[in-house]
Parts: sequence; C-alpha cells; structure tokens
Amino acid sequence: MASSTDSSAAIDDEVRQLYERYQAAESDAERREIALEMGTLDGRRHTEIYAALEDE
Repeated sequence: MASSTDSSAAIDDEVRQLYERYQAAESDAERREIALEMGTLDGRRHTEIYAALEDE
C-alpha cells in the first residue's frame, strides 16, 4: 500500500507543478500544452486507481 501512496503523492506534486505552470503561462498555446500534460497525468492516475481496485 505504501507504494501506491508514494505514487499518489508524486502525482499530486506533478499536478501542483503543472497547475502553477498553467497559472504562469503567458499564451493560450502554452496553456493548451500544459492542459494536455494534465490530461496525460490524469490518465495515469486513473490507471493506478483501476489497478488497485483489481488487486482488492
């Protein structure tokens, strides 16, 4: 269980960093690129959640 918690914490840190970058972005193109990164990160999070549910 610790590894999934560690992984979740790492993803939370990535989300926080991406959000800060998004807020500081100077153009719509830069925001769009960051939003795509956020979507990829969200997909990883969902994959981990479903994998954990299958292990139960």
